[in-house]
Amino acid sequence: AAAAVAEDVDPTTSPPHHRARGRGVRSTHNPRGSLDGGSRHADQSRPPLPLPPTSSSGHGASGMNAGNGSNGYPHAGHAGYVGCGRFAEGAAATAALLRPLADGLRTFSMFRCDDALAHLRELPRSQYVTGYVLCLVGRAYAEMVNYPEAQRAFEWARTVCPHGLDGMEVYSTVLWHLKKEVELSYLAQECVQLDRLAPQTWCVLGNCFSLQKEHETALRFFQRALQLDPRCTYAHTLCGHEFFANEDFEKAMGCYRNALRLAGRHYNAWYGLGTVYYRQEKYELSEYHFRHALSINSRSSVLFCYLGMAQHALRRNADALTLLQHAIDLDKRNPLAKYEKASVLLSEDRLEDALEELERLKEVAPREASVFFLIGRIHKKLGAADAAMVAFSTALDLKPASADVNLIKSAIEKLHVPDDSEEEDL
Repeated sequence: AAAAVAEDVDPTTSPPHHRARGRGVRSTHNPRGSLDGGSRHADQSRPPLPLPPTSSSGHGASGMNAGNGSNGYPHAGHAGYVGCGRFAEGAAATAALLRPLADGLRTFSMFRCDDALAHLRELPRSQYVTGYVLCLVGRAYAEMVNYPEAQRAFEWARTVCPHGLDGMEVYSTVLWHLKKEVELSYLAQECVQLDRLAPQTWCVLGNCFSLQKEHETALRFFQRALQLDPRCTYAHTLCGHEFFANEDFEKAMGCYRNALRLAGRHYNAWYGLGTVYYRQEKYELSEYHFRHALSINSRSSVLFCYLGMAQHALRRNADALTLLQHAIDLDKRNPLAKYEKASVLLSEDRLEDALEELERLKEVAPREASVFFLIGRIHKKLGAADAAMVAFSTALDLKPASADVNLIKSAIEKLHVPDDSEEEDL
């Protein structure tokens, strides 16, 4: 299906587009625009609203106060007083309707996603089941790394508002993380049919081909999104991720910095810069960028995990364990945090604790070769050669990468050879 999309879409032939668009993750749709059903014209058959009493030049002060109180304002029995009361009631009802939405947006902007979801649930069902609110719910679940719930929210939003494109770039990233190739290809085709001049469409197409490891094609599509909207922060960040996957670190850093010029609180770009420096083994710089990202989003399990990895690389194992445990507390199903915590425990020769952590990790990620490889290393250090052999064989059966296969085979060959040096991880 993705190949069919590629044949139908050519970014080099599409005409330029200069309509104002949103900045990637954040939608530009006006949340108050749907409250009046889209009507901006008065009903001509409706009777005119009563006007407030005005003074007449021929009557003076006595004429102005004829039906009012002594101060010129309508008294309780006057028709103007009834109009003011109705206006106050309407204002109160509107405020009560908009307050949960405003509180949800406020807490979501601070990445307090649990609170944001709680506020949005206070909306009436007629307002909750709208494309804008459901996309906001999907983005909140995506920030919480609860991708299955995020997918359900976005699917519901597409059912309610099938012609909307706001938030589809985030939905495509959710499908990318879930490895849903068919659903992502179908979404790409639908977005192309709706509006091939929208930057969200090209972000969806880029994620579709990125999932299939076609990084060059994905880059072309992300760059086309930037041609349509140079201020699309999300597209800059996605370009950086693709350059990082191609190990073109300089261009990746350039994309992340472009995103930060547009939105200094875009923590994904700070995280991207931290991963580049971590990959380059510049651990002090990576620590700085991870900490800055955490100052923006202090509830991200992923950020705490990577900061803990940087601390471990700097030989600050006590701080690393604290950060990794906090990452696990924030997200019990974060496999990377559990794996890195086991690695830190292994480096401190706390073998039983490391093995216990890996056994819990097997329940979350039962098909990760690196987990069984690390279990095999621990069993070897404990002198359980048979258990180590079983773990290494299981790791081989899970079909790891070719470089990892050679590493596992080397560990099997040296199974009965004592080795006090630190072995390489997968």
